[in-house]
Amino acid sequence: MTEKTSDILKENNLRVTSCRRDVLATFIGKKVALSHADLEEELKENFDRVTIYRTLKTFLDSDLIHKVLDDSGTTKYALCAHDHDEAHHDHEHVHFKCEVCGNTNCIQELNLPKILLPEGYISKETSLLVQGICKNCS
Repeated sequence: MTEKTSDILKENNLRVTSCRRDVLATFIGKKVALSHADLEEELKENFDRVTIYRTLKTFLDSDLIHKVLDDSGTTKYALCAHDHDEAHHDHEHVHFKCEVCGNTNCIQELNLPKILLPEGYISKETSLLVQGICKNCS
């Protein structure tokens, strides 16, 4: 996993550090949206909360992760699923929150339609959260 995470960081022009590798490996391993607290709990033996926060900010700024809409009021993040050679719009797909396990997943197969706003309005992000029971819990 260390080689895979290092390659992903290098492809995104990010310096390879142990925290960045471990945060990325956690996203890859969990395959669900994670909050700062989730990552802190998982990685608390090796990294403090500020280091994890800075890593998340770097990943956001580098377009490696994106914020996920969730009804809990907690900001969650998920890996972006796109080729960095192409333009993408991670904010235009659907998120699904399971009422049983509580996990929030990106549903990349469903894209939201472009919403045309009245003149003078500027759209920065469009999101949709579907709640129900995921395939693992049904």
